[in-house]
Amino acid sequence: MAPLKSLEELYPFIDSNFLTFCASHGIFTVEDFLIHDLYVLAAFAEQQPASEKLKQVKPSLHFPFSCLSFTVLNFSISYMCTQGITQILSIIDVTERQPWLNGLELLEDARENKHILSIGFERVDVLLGGGLREGQLTEIVGPSSSGKTQVCLRAASNVAKNYNAEVFYVDTGNSFSPQRISGFVNWKPGTALDWSEQSMLQQVMSSISCHSVFDIFALFDVLHRLEFNLRSQTCKGDRRVQFLIIDSISSLITPILGGSSSQGHALMISAGTLLKKIAHEHNIAVLVTNHTVGGDRGTSKPALGESWKSVPHVRLQLSRDAGSNVYQASILKHSSMASGTAARFVMYE
Repeated sequence: MAPLKSLEELYPFIDSNFLTFCASHGIFTVEDFLIHDLYVLAAFAEQQPASEKLKQVKPSLHFPFSCLSFTVLNFSISYMCTQGITQILSIIDVTERQPWLNGLELLEDARENKHILSIGFERVDVLLGGGLREGQLTEIVGPSSSGKTQVCLRAASNVAKNYNAEVFYVDTGNSFSPQRISGFVNWKPGTALDWSEQSMLQQVMSSISCHSVFDIFALFDVLHRLEFNLRSQTCKGDRRVQFLIIDSISSLITPILGGSSSQGHALMISAGTLLKKIAHEHNIAVLVTNHTVGGDRGTSKPALGESWKSVPHVRLQLSRDAGSNVYQASILKHSSMASGTAARFVMYE
């Protein structure tokens, strides 16, 4: 979402006094405002005579955020601030609200705009009903060394090579490997590439943009810039961004969860909502990875808890046979394929 400062010229009710007060509490963007404890913000406003523009409002918080309402406590103090806060909430409301679509419209959109992208492993593609669907968020879950990053790299190279598409790769753990991409594009160990193979490799590598991100706020910044570019981009030949990868989403979210504050949970849900919004509005297949944690009776389960469980459209669990190159993919959640269905495949280092 936009920085508050950028809204000042567009929305005159968001004035300098309001921006100064928000900045003193670390609120610089619409998203900061949305996840802030508004009761605490109102309490601080009551204590500061210079910020009387805020005193007249007290938040009444009802989820979803588009239903936030404010009760005017003192009409004599600053009408402008009431309008400023109302304006911010209206921006949130318009941004987050999705248009109503009936079943026929959804079906037509899926057929015409939501294509399926192959991961590059035939058995996994069959398991998923063809591959990764544009407009959906797919999550790969698995413990360390289960092949999550390798699948991401293979999928990135396959989409860039076979669909003439741009791939937006968010690397959160310094695991992106150009050498591994090269191996997937031209799998000929120990042999030199000829001219056509070298040309293909250059095309693939130039189609994959890698962005290193190490905290959740940097992720929001990268995604907002991507969303802005997607909305304003002009057609560059026949290529467009069709694939977004985040490896891994859990490494950014896990550090902000826990404790008594609800901000970490709010950030997690906001990230999931933004990813699904980008996927749907711009017909992009989104792939994220998540690690596993200990569950009941010694079993493992996906990290990030029950709230995140409902975010992905598809959840795929990976495992690896000890000491081999044989992997297994199992469906945990899918809109059209049966949960529990599995496929074994080979992936070489």
